[in-house]
Amino acid sequence: MAGSARPTIARIWRGRTPSEKADEYEAYNHEHGIKPLIEKALGVQSFREDRGAETEFVTISYWESVEAMARFTGADPRDIHHLDRDPEFLVELPTSVQILRIVASHGRTGGDGA
Repeated sequence: MAGSARPTIARIWRGRTPSEKADEYEAYNHEHGIKPLIEKALGVQSFREDRGAETEFVTISYWESVEAMARFTGADPRDIHHLDRDPEFLVELPTSVQILRIVASHGRTGGDGA
């Protein structure tokens, strides 16, 4: 995670696509959703679960504070900011994100796609 600031907040977004659109959405989401987060958040993790007819994507971004998230989103960080093509890909548009306070962190995670 970037710099010396420590994350105290995790913002979790979830979305589902039909499995046949999952690879295309993964590439689109990375280019238009994840890359901007990488530039602003302390860290970003992307997850994918293929489940038969649907694929779920989960993005967790880590922030030093709710105020830092608000500076990035330009509004309430709990508000959803859909990507332009989300309606084309997603089974349903998410209506909320989850914001959690980090109370403890143990072990090692990370890597660049490893």
